[in-house]
Amino acid sequence: MRAVVIEKTETGTTAALKDFPEAELMEGDVTFRPTHSTVNYKDGLALTGKMPVVRRFPMIGGIDAAGVVETSSHPAWKPGDAVVLTGWGVGETHLGGYAEKVRVPGDWLVPLPEGMSAHQAMAIGTAGLTAALCVLALERHGLGPDAGPALVTGAAGGVGSVAVALLAKAGWRVIAATGRPEEEDYLKGLGAAEIVPRAELGGPVKPLAKARWAAGVDTVGGAMLANALAMTMPDGAIAACGNAGGMDLPTSVAPFILRGVALLGVNSVPAPIPLRREAWARLARDLDPAAFAAMTTTIPLEGVLDAAQDILAGKVRGRMVVEMG
Repeated sequence: MRAVVIEKTETGTTAALKDFPEAELMEGDVTFRPTHSTVNYKDGLALTGKMPVVRRFPMIGGIDAAGVVETSSHPAWKPGDAVVLTGWGVGETHLGGYAEKVRVPGDWLVPLPEGMSAHQAMAIGTAGLTAALCVLALERHGLGPDAGPALVTGAAGGVGSVAVALLAKAGWRVIAATGRPEEEDYLKGLGAAEIVPRAELGGPVKPLAKARWAAGVDTVGGAMLANALAMTMPDGAIAACGNAGGMDLPTSVAPFILRGVALLGVNSVPAPIPLRREAWARLARDLDPAAFAAMTTTIPLEGVLDAAQDILAGKVRGRMVVEMG
C-alpha cells in the first residue's frame, strides 16, 4: 500500500511517499480505508523532523484520518461504518493516517457525525477538535459572551480559524490576533469583529496591562500567551493549546493573584471519547458549511510533503484536506 513513511537517518529523519507492507500495520481490532486526512502543525513538525514528534521508526505520518471500516472485531464497529480518527499518538507512536489502510484499536474511533462528510471532518481534524475543546473548557469555567470579548491568537491558522468561527457562532465578540494583515477579510468572514496585529501581543511582557478580553483561545504560547494573560479581565480565562511561538511562558503571578485569571490547558490527544463526541457534535452543529469552504484547501496525498513545509513557514490559511485518491 502507498504511505508517507518517516524513517530515521544518521543525520535526522526523512519522509517520502512509498510502498509500505500492509502486513506491518500495528495491532488493532479495526482496519479502515482512509478517504481523507489533513495536515496539522504537528504533522509539519513530524514530516520535516523540526521537532522530535515521532517516537518509533519507520512511522507512517498523519495524526488524523477519516474513512470506511473494512474489517472489525470490535463490537462497536462493522464493515461499512464511517469513522473519524484523531489523537491517541497516531502518527507519533502508532502508524498514522497518510496511508491506504489504517489499523487501530476501535476504542480510538468516533463515528462520522451525521450530516458531515469525511472531507468536512478532515477540514476540522485535530486542529478543529482542539478548538472545540478550548471553547468547551471556557464554558465549563463559567464564561459566556456576556462576560466580554474573546481573543483568538494565531487566528488565521487551523485551530484559530475554527475557534473564531465557533466563538462567533456562540455570540462572542471575537478579537482575532494575526501576523497576516492580508487575512482580515477572511477572519471577518468567519465572524471576527476586530483584528489585532500580532506585534501588539508579541512584544515585551508586563505583569499586568489594560484588560481587554474576558476569555481567549491561545494557539501560540510564548510571549503572546503571556501578554494575553496580562490583558485578561478579572475572573477571565485563557485556554492554551499551542506552542508555535515557543515553549516558554515569560509571565508572572500577577494576572492570577490580582485578577483571578485562569490558564486552562487543553490537550486533544488523550481526550476521552465522551468529551470527543461532545466536541464533534458541537462542531457539526455550529460550523457553517460556508465556513468549511472558506477555511479549506484540498491537496492530494502527493502534496503532503510540500504542505508540511508550508504550514511551518506560516503560509497556510485555515485547513488543508488530503484526498487519499
